Amino acid sequence: MKTAVFSTREYDRQFLDEANRKFKHELISLAVLAAGGTRLIALRSSGFDNVDLASAEKLKMTVMRVPAYSAEAVAEHAVALMLALNRNIHHAYNRVREGNFDLSGLVGFNLAGKTVGIVGTGKIGTALAHIMKGFGCRLVGYDTYNNPACLALDMKYVDLPSLLAESDIVSLHCPLTPETAHLINCKTIALMKRGSMLINTARGALIDTRAAIDALKTRDHLSYLGIDVYEEEGPLFFTDRSSTIIQDDVFERLTTLPNVVITGHQAFLTREALTHIAETTLVNISDCQLRQQKSGNLVTATANRTTKAGCASLACAPSQ
Repeated sequence: MKTAVFSTREYDRQFLDEANRKFKHELISLAVLAAGGTRLIALRSSGFDNVDLASAEKLKMTVMRVPAYSAEAVAEHAVALMLALNRNIHHAYNRVREGNFDLSGLVGFNLAGKTVGIVGTGKIGTALAHIMKGFGCRLVGYDTYNNPACLALDMKYVDLPSLLAESDIVSLHCPLTPETAHLINCKTIALMKRGSMLINTARGALIDTRAAIDALKTRDHLSYLGIDVYEEEGPLFFTDRSSTIIQDDVFERLTTLPNVVITGHQAFLTREALTHIAETTLVNISDCQLRQQKSGNLVTATANRTTKAGCASLACAPSQ
């Protein structure tokens, strides 16, 4: 199958090529997709909020995704952000490189005995729950569904205001929907426990960044912020911009705060996750080629509804 692959990075190409040795699809990198003939959009991601599903359905285009590639990769990165913020690793690293071994201002807190609130207890949220349980943390969760795997870890499900009020650390792992957009805003931040930490490795727009900045400046309810995603990351992330002037003043303000750690959407970036993304994407292409219509990886305007589609040519969307 001839497949157009666009917006790929070096690591994308490496793992796609390795996985493709057994699939033997013809992968072609094109800067711009041909205007006609495309029938499959093969997303190399679990999220599909960047696709107009209604339009795709109207145009008889199939959309397939990688629903889960490595819950552990994202959960572990969330923990990395927690530890970096808590133990001031970012500050300590810079001090030691400059020969400064003063410990003033580097005091953290024990994770054992603290309450961790997990918003969204799907596969990634559950993976995080397992890790934090190992640290000796108390777990509270907020979701529309009480996951038995989390209940088995003694997680207590509560409403969002209660979770924010009880949690020393809040970690976001829910999808971005009209209902969850700016879930964390000036009103919900005011409900947070004083001195708490907020982690976001899910979707940037779950947080109202301006509201977070205002709260971080006072350090009353929100004392730490660790994010791997940003609501206006599109023009910024996945490209070297070190020699340019970043025009996003909100993001630039965020980078000046000492109680903030930002990574550039790399939570998924492990060898295991990239291998799984590549293999699942190529399976999706093969399934479409063979017209396998029962794939659980199809996404449509009507959630999880199977549709018929031809596969004359295909496009792989980026793994963001």
